[in-house]
Parts: sequence; structure tokens; C-alpha cells
Amino acid sequence: MFVMDHMSKTNGYLRSSRERIIKEEGARMSIHKFEVLLKVVELGSLTKAAEALGFTQSGVSHIIHSLETEFGFPLLLRDRSGVRLTVNGEQVVQPITEIMNWNEQLKQTITSIHGLESGTIRIGTFTSVSVHWLPGMIKYFQQEYPNIHFKLVEGDYQEIEDWISNGQIDCGFITIPSQASFEVIPLKKDRMLAIVPLDHPLSHLDRFPLERIAHESFIMPREGSDYDVRRLLSRFAITPDIKFSVGDDYAIIAMVENSLGISILPELVLQGRDHNVKMLELEYPSYRSLGLAVHSLKKASPATKRFLEYIRTSHS
Repeated sequence: MFVMDHMSKTNGYLRSSRERIIKEEGARMSIHKFEVLLKVVELGSLTKAAEALGFTQSGVSHIIHSLETEFGFPLLLRDRSGVRLTVNGEQVVQPITEIMNWNEQLKQTITSIHGLESGTIRIGTFTSVSVHWLPGMIKYFQQEYPNIHFKLVEGDYQEIEDWISNGQIDCGFITIPSQASFEVIPLKKDRMLAIVPLDHPLSHLDRFPLERIAHESFIMPREGSDYDVRRLLSRFAITPDIKFSVGDDYAIIAMVENSLGISILPELVLQGRDHNVKMLELEYPSYRSLGLAVHSLKKASPATKRFLEYIRTSHS
């Protein structure tokens, strides 16, 4: 009786242990599959995702098919241009992103408890910040926290705000005030300057008269990057004659160099390079206010909190 009872208990223990191992392995596999799916969505290609993750394309296809079987519906549409989410896929990708964010936060919390600082911080940025600020920030931060890594994602103001809101990045550089409600560390006031061709009739002036904007061919940053310029024009009730709308700051400069119009850009974009344009301070000095934003500091990962605290104490 004792032997039978003991064997029964042993078998029950082994069975529960096996079930626990299967559940743990299943959880790891789900996280692994979610990572693959998000990479496919990010890159819009099974082949590119496979290359980025070190898999074969057939391996990635198998993982996606496995997820679709588990969920009971297709997640991706495939065509000549690549892959995109189905309607059902769009509904599940946000919860999956949140699961991955919480998984990363859990790993960082565990390593922090063990006295280690590690993890990956995803930062939304734009070219001028990536060139002039971030390298120095990261250099000195990693001297103290060498095991914290960074993933930089470049976009315009609107894209960065959207990425913060939906959890695709941990924090991001924005212009203040933002279109959404974030916790923001104010960093710098950046002068807005007029740029005109070198042979422009007003290039000899010390300050550019704002009323002239309405009478010039104006090159506007594209929607999503134009917050600062439009705020300035609205403030002085100026309606520009927009001839071009351009997404890249340096393309705008090149167009001004070729006398296709004038524009207004932040000083940070213009500094550190030789441009064949004349930079003029505005008649009424104007600035863009830059900050580093996070959706919720309380819910931020330990690595992100460390970085934000570093920025707050050393750069704000």
C-alpha cells in the first residue's frame, strides 16, 4: 500500500513537472514566434526578416504558419511587393507588441534584482538629433552601463509620437508641445533660421523679414515634420506660397542651394556642415523646443528609466 501510494505520488509529481516544463517551453516558443512575426511586419518581407534573425526563409514561413494555425486565422497577406497584415493580424499585433514589451521589462527587472544592468532601449529619433546629440549621449551613458544596448528608429515627429503611443519604441525625441500626452524631459531650445540662396536679393540682411515669406517660393517640410514651421507661420498669420513639400531636411537645403525657393529650418539641422546657402536669423527670433518623451515613466523598463534619469541630470 505504501509502495503504491508512493508510486502514485511520484507519478503525479513527474506528470506535473512534465506539464510545467511543457508550459514553460510553450511560453518561450510563443515569445520566440511573436518576435519573428513582429520582425516580418517591421521589414515587410519574410526574406529580410529571416536575414535579420539569422533564420532561413522556410523557417520563418513555418513559424508564421504555426502561429496562424494556433490563432485559427491568417495573419499575413503575401504579394509581389512583400507582406502585410490581414485585418485580423492588425487586431492582434498590438497585444503581441505589449506582450513583448512586458517580457523585455521582466527580463530587465530580473537582471536588475541580481545587481546587473542590461537590456535594449528603443529610441525614436530624427536625423539632426542622431547626428549631433545621440552619439555623445550614448557614449557617456554606456561607460557606466555597458550592457545596455540601443536600437535607434528614425522618423518624423508624427511617426515618433505614434511609435511611443503604441509601444513600438520606449522613448523618443519630439518637439514640444506634442500632439499627444506624454511625460517629457525638456532638453533644448533650437533656433529657427531662414535659409536663402547665396545670390538671393535679401541674403545681405542680418535678419530675415517674415512678411517676405508670403512673396517667395517656399519649401515646406513634409507633413509630420512641419510642426515647428507651421506653428511659426500661424503665430504671425503668414500664408506661404508653398512650391514644394519635402521629407528630408538635407534635400530642402539642396533645393535652396539650387535657387528653387527659400525655407525655414532648425539650427541643429544646419550646423556642422558647409552649405551653399545663406542662413539668416528671423526678424522675430523663434525656436523649437526639443524634449525626450516616454508614454509613462512609471511603466518604463528599468533600462529606459536609467537612461531617462541620466538625460534628466546631465542634459536637461
